[in-house]
Amino acid sequence: MDLPLTAAAAAVFLVLAVLFGWLGARPINVLKGPRMMPWRPMMMVCVVALMLMMVHLVNLLGVQTGNQPRY
Repeated sequence: MDLPLTAAAAAVFLVLAVLFGWLGARPINVLKGPRMMPWRPMMMVCVVALMLMMVHLVNLLGVQTGNQPRY
């Protein structure tokens, strides 16, 4: 993935993580019944994807992450 696409994906994952966190933090309405969407696990999936996008952005900018090659 190139730089603009990675930055756009990171922004989308950030917005989704904030949205899902907000939806998961709302109080439970007993009259409506149980929630059918697992907001907190969906938030965590977006946070993990955001972290991967951030590492990929740093790699695209020229910083080497990970283990150094052994010679």
